[in-house]
Amino acid sequence: MFKRFTIVALAAAFAAASLPALAQGKKDSVVMGMTLEPPGLDPTNAAAAAIAEVTLYNIYETLTKINEDGSVSPLLAESWTASPDLKTYTFKLRKGVKFHNGEPFDSAAVKFSFERNAASNSTNKDKSLFQSFEKVDAPDADTVVLAAKYSEPNLPFLLGQASASIVEPKSAATNVTQPVGTGPYQLGAWVKGSSITLNKWADYRNAPAIKLSKVTIRFIGDPAAQIAALLSGDVDAFPRVTTRGVAQFKSDPRFTVLVGGSKAKTIVAINEKKKPLDDVRVRRAILAAIDRKAMIDGSVEGYGTPIGSFYTPGSLGYVDTTGVNPHDPEKAKKLLAEAGVTAPLEISLKLPPPPYARQGGEILAAQLAKVGITAKIENVEWAQWLSQVFAPNGPHNYDLTIVSHVEPFDLVKLTEPDYYLGYNNEAFNALYKQIVTTPDEAGRAKLLGDAQRMLATDAVAGFLFQPQWVTVTSKKLKGVWKEVPQFENDFSAWSWE
Repeated sequence: MFKRFTIVALAAAFAAASLPALAQGKKDSVVMGMTLEPPGLDPTNAAAAAIAEVTLYNIYETLTKINEDGSVSPLLAESWTASPDLKTYTFKLRKGVKFHNGEPFDSAAVKFSFERNAASNSTNKDKSLFQSFEKVDAPDADTVVLAAKYSEPNLPFLLGQASASIVEPKSAATNVTQPVGTGPYQLGAWVKGSSITLNKWADYRNAPAIKLSKVTIRFIGDPAAQIAALLSGDVDAFPRVTTRGVAQFKSDPRFTVLVGGSKAKTIVAINEKKKPLDDVRVRRAILAAIDRKAMIDGSVEGYGTPIGSFYTPGSLGYVDTTGVNPHDPEKAKKLLAEAGVTAPLEISLKLPPPPYARQGGEILAAQLAKVGITAKIENVEWAQWLSQVFAPNGPHNYDLTIVSHVEPFDLVKLTEPDYYLGYNNEAFNALYKQIVTTPDEAGRAKLLGDAQRMLATDAVAGFLFQPQWVTVTSKKLKGVWKEVPQFENDFSAWSWE
């Protein structure tokens, strides 16, 4: 009798304890996986796309917002107008917005942010964009006028990127570890090497619309560990996850698999300031050694479209340049001989952590070996890659590397004298100037085609493929984007059903 009473009492107590939990309704937290840990949390002073994946539209906001379909809508700017020549843009700012530290958002903050990005000591990845502004005017607290040297039809899109995040002047210097923005989330904790937690900001101007009170971002670089974390339920979503487990997740009813397009360009970067890589014949030999299809199949399970230049299908003026430097191992050997290179040519191949780079590097080394090039693989961590290979002003200590450039509209990078590829071609620079000073779309499209052909002919890099990004999420998680116009995770749109 006593035993039966105890069981009934325990069951009743359990049911009573469950009632408040049921009353709470939907989950309000999420755990997301990311391949790379950001080196810091200020997207205006470093190039790593992982910074934007954590901070853009979450901690920081921009004047405009890039939507999933690539369109642009107002964010911190309520509206904007452009002059007929597309050189002057006037932005009307949203009123009543404040930063996490209580300071007001106004035109002075925008002016400070953009002029800081353009400063001579700036390390902003889009420094050249902000230096193209002749003037940033703040005629009143709610208005910003940007006067550019050249017409720029893409400016509203460009100002929605993480590099254009608006920062608060007093806290800007410490944003790397203590970020202050106007977004719906604040940094809760950062456990280096493990995770970042974001907490909903109660004073956000539209706080009731934000469904998730906490977002935990776990850093998982190993492809097998990424798959295991999803299958075990340790993470609820993994944007841009390894492509290895796609078939498994598609057949599992617990998951949604999103395969989205991108404007990214995965390339074999070639350091043209190193001999003999400064010889176009050697670069063409490297490109002739590369079998793009084998690279796509082996490094990203076929989730990619071949490209022959620093430009992607679907963009204005795109032309197919994959036939300029086709796979031809015998031609590669002849080009090396013409350049006076004695086989084997020994070069370094520095690979950052993403699976496409590590897996692709093994395939690339095997392909190069067949034409007399010995590529010594060196796997480096992301922070090392950024500082040794990519950082502005050097040291650019590499021969070859593999990386995805995820930003659209970035042909301008190839005109920058300290860019890590070391291209520095005055003819291309002049052509790019023509592009940005041609306001009509048809004229721009033709010139963009010329630019792509020049980059392919000059074998500026081993142009590989435009990736398709795979995202795996719990079936019940909504609002996660399929398309990837840029690297971002807009948590303000995420919710549980």
